[in-house]
Amino acid sequence: MTIKAKMKLIDMQEQKVRIIADNREMPSGILSVLKSLGVETEFKQLDSGDYICSDRVCAERKTVVDFLSSITDGRLFEQLKRLKDSFEMPVLLIEGNPECLFSERNVHPNAVRGALSSVIIDYKIPILWTHGLEETAAQLFSIAKREQIQENRTPSIRISKKVRSTKELQEYFVSGLPDINSVLSRNLLEKFGSPLKLLNADLSEIMKVEGIGKERAKKIYEVLNIDYY
Repeated sequence: MTIKAKMKLIDMQEQKVRIIADNREMPSGILSVLKSLGVETEFKQLDSGDYICSDRVCAERKTVVDFLSSITDGRLFEQLKRLKDSFEMPVLLIEGNPECLFSERNVHPNAVRGALSSVIIDYKIPILWTHGLEETAAQLFSIAKREQIQENRTPSIRISKKVRSTKELQEYFVSGLPDINSVLSRNLLEKFGSPLKLLNADLSEIMKVEGIGKERAKKIYEVLNIDYY
């Protein structure tokens, strides 16, 4: 090995890996595992993502239970939208047994499959699976080490400055309705043409939209039409 190669190896061994984590991740237990791997962890209030590994890579971490919950309450796609707007290479990290996606909560398997497909195809965000805290920490360490030591990129907080178009704002507005995610909000807008026309729609018309169904349509109609007291 040449002297230059030896010096480079020493530099790589001495260089510390640093990860910026969202402070809401503090109770997860991942911090102690990262520390045991020699990672310097800094906690911040992040606008998007949970673990920043470099200026271009940030991971959104979800347990299987949280992933399912974020599908039903519509958080998932809004979070991924902010993540993609802020980082060049976002990653969705799902922690737990993949088989539990179809058994832990009362979520239809097709809704789960549709969400997974949307993450990969519509948002073009890769999904990494881990079985527990140790594996999650090891995966984050591997990504950060590759980015910081091999690619010489440092972790930095990014804030999305992308101005939303009218179309995106309409989708965001409609996705605020009960049990409506970004995919269903687009289905509703494609059917009615505008949020105002949706607000004036009959229950029977809302039920006909792909993916809505009777129960979800009823919730939407009640929110839009019952008087506020």
